[in-house]
Amino acid sequence: MQPTPFDQNLVLTGYIGPGQLALSRRVAERLRMPFLHFEAMLEARADTPIDEFRLRFGETRLKALEGDVVAEISLARGSVLNISGHVLAQVGVLERLQVNSIVVCLAASLDAVLRRLHIAMGARYHDPAERERAVGMLRREWAVRGRPGVIEIDSSEMSDNEVVEEAVARWRQRSGVVDLG
Repeated sequence: MQPTPFDQNLVLTGYIGPGQLALSRRVAERLRMPFLHFEAMLEARADTPIDEFRLRFGETRLKALEGDVVAEISLARGSVLNISGHVLAQVGVLERLQVNSIVVCLAASLDAVLRRLHIAMGARYHDPAERERAVGMLRREWAVRGRPGVIEIDSSEMSDNEVVEEAVARWRQRSGVVDLG
């Protein structure tokens, strides 16, 4: 059965720098849709911070827990979902969510991301280890770029408001929902 336009989720992923979670929440508000944050759901299920869970139980157990949360989140309808690119890149996850979701990967040029990180991190930006961690996160989050059916928005020269409006417009265009005001 094909989902109706209002059943379609909007999955936001990728990495444009600090503040992406806030942008995802703003998109949900703009669309008047519920917001689901994968990582928060994962931590709630683990009942502990993810890094601590990984140290205590290992990567295999974490992947199993992620699979449980993916199964739960794939049942959502008409919601904005914030899911990291490295989770979507796992075998079968992207395809499973694309059944009833439009996937938008927020991207920016490396220069734009580094500029945003510099502003957000302040003095920590000058620590090579901190910068390396941030760039490593960027690689993981952009793991779904170029995959079939994934819409990419280059936010390099866009304001936060423009990113929100572009994500909303892309969801509406793909889902067939018109703006009623």
